[in-house]
Amino acid sequence: MPTNCFIKGAVLIACTIGLVGPAPAEPQHGVAMYGEPALPEDYTHLPYANPDARTGGRIVTGEVGSFDSLNPLIRQGSVPWQLRFLVYESLLAQSWDEPFTLYGLLAESVEIAEDNTWVEFTLRPEARFSDGNPVTVEDVIWSYETLGTQGHPRYLGIWTRVEGIEAVGERTVRVTLSEPDRELAMIMGMRPILQAAQWDEAEFTESGLTTIPITTAPYVIDDFQAGRFVSLRRNPDYWGADLPFRRGTNVIDEIRMEFFADVTAMREAFTSGIVTTMRETSAQSWAENYDFPRVRSGEVELAEVPHQRPAGLTGYVMNTRTPLFSDWRVREAMIQAFNFEFINQTVNGGIDPRITSPFANSPLERSPGPATGLVAELLEPYAADLLPGALDGYELPVSDGSARNRAGIRNAIRLMEEAGYSVEDGGMMGPDGPVSFEILLQTGSSENDAITNIYTQALERLGIEVNVSRIDSAQFRERSDAFDFDMIYYQWGLSLSPGNEQYAYWGCDVADQQGSRNLHGGCNPAIDGMIDAMLTADSQEEYRAAVQALDRVLMAERYVIPFHHNPISRLAFNAELNYPEVIPIYGDWIGWQPDVWWVEPD
Repeated sequence: MPTNCFIKGAVLIACTIGLVGPAPAEPQHGVAMYGEPALPEDYTHLPYANPDARTGGRIVTGEVGSFDSLNPLIRQGSVPWQLRFLVYESLLAQSWDEPFTLYGLLAESVEIAEDNTWVEFTLRPEARFSDGNPVTVEDVIWSYETLGTQGHPRYLGIWTRVEGIEAVGERTVRVTLSEPDRELAMIMGMRPILQAAQWDEAEFTESGLTTIPITTAPYVIDDFQAGRFVSLRRNPDYWGADLPFRRGTNVIDEIRMEFFADVTAMREAFTSGIVTTMRETSAQSWAENYDFPRVRSGEVELAEVPHQRPAGLTGYVMNTRTPLFSDWRVREAMIQAFNFEFINQTVNGGIDPRITSPFANSPLERSPGPATGLVAELLEPYAADLLPGALDGYELPVSDGSARNRAGIRNAIRLMEEAGYSVEDGGMMGPDGPVSFEILLQTGSSENDAITNIYTQALERLGIEVNVSRIDSAQFRERSDAFDFDMIYYQWGLSLSPGNEQYAYWGCDVADQQGSRNLHGGCNPAIDGMIDAMLTADSQEEYRAAVQALDRVLMAERYVIPFHHNPISRLAFNAELNYPEVIPIYGDWIGWQPDVWWVEPD
């Protein structure tokens, strides 16, 4: 393209579009996966934010574990998980009251080609980093290329599907995709933007605690002590405080994260007032442990927050890279031996339901019984290689609730025998001798410890020796990244708009990519095919059918032994903390606490 095409923004954009794109596009304030954004161009604030929320105060959260890095964008180190969401901004940002709609944040507008082969973002002229320097197209390009080649594995896979990125104006950048993909075009707007100049003489992949990235977000890291606490301070000069997307959000002056060795210590810190908010994941603990003096006096309030998001998957993941769990019959035997009804009653009071699907609690969940209609049509080309249950329907076993679980143990032994194992002198024997494996846990969860203790006793009745390794968060991250485990506790959170990230969870391309979230190690062409179908769907009906078909294959593959899930969030918090009456469809999720909360002094 001639150099004189880069003179002025308006002329440049017209020139570029005329030369490059066969499909016309229009700048938009936001973009939705299907249909139009719910909020108009002149919206004033997010529907679940209070535009009149006062600034000031502090919120103190409790975290179990430790950390040795403040850069969540690289693979190295253990990082407080909130940093990725609180101290980084992207070109677009998601409204948590819509399944998948993005609105301009650093970008004032977004354009997606009608054939979904490219996307353009035009930066806001007022966008600034925390040190006052403007955000430039060069910063955007550097961030995308660096994250795509040197960043955390969550950024690497998608970058392989990008053909190129280039400046097409003073404030406009274009990302060209390798093939049409509307969801990928949208996702490209959600990458963190860093200041390129900061890394001129610093090594991005080894930042750890020595280099704190300069970003554009409302909060900056103010103070920290490795493994103990991190304090975030609201930037009084934050560039986007008056944006409609930010109005009524990020108004708390200090967000402090305190770290504890286990849940018991964290709960004691909350009871005594050191921590000011607490999420309770155990329904039984919620019923039994929240009648302490600060609650009775009104100093602490309790709330049950509903949500409409999928259950996700939480439980034991079996590593199919190991010979033992490479056989689906062994995996099904492990599921049969897991006495959910007894465990749930013992640990959870029997209150919360079992995860029967990654997409349970949403319209994306598969229907019971045999596959029909579009779902059956999508699965038919893979029928010969699908495991039992994918086409004809798969249901998790239900025990009688007794501790012995005789039916489940009998089924487990039968399946192990079908897979070539046998019980001899009370021990399970295989081709290489006695059967044993390790369950890897992160220290700090008494609930997981209780579940594991019951489960290992059941496996002993199968004649299987189980070693339970409880390690700190840094070691856990290192071993999980290296797939150095037999069975591991893990949790996948899923959205109402599953898409490209599903490749990172279950896809063949990342099965051997260390650091990926494909912990089970499976590679099934049907799974990749269903994800492809999701991303190329022309209607909500086709999209939903593809997700339901994916659900069927995932559950039939039996990669995970599912636990329970919480259809509500249980929150205890100091009475000075407040949140709006309108709850987004995602409920207590990323972008809600502490983002739209505020502090009202006594």
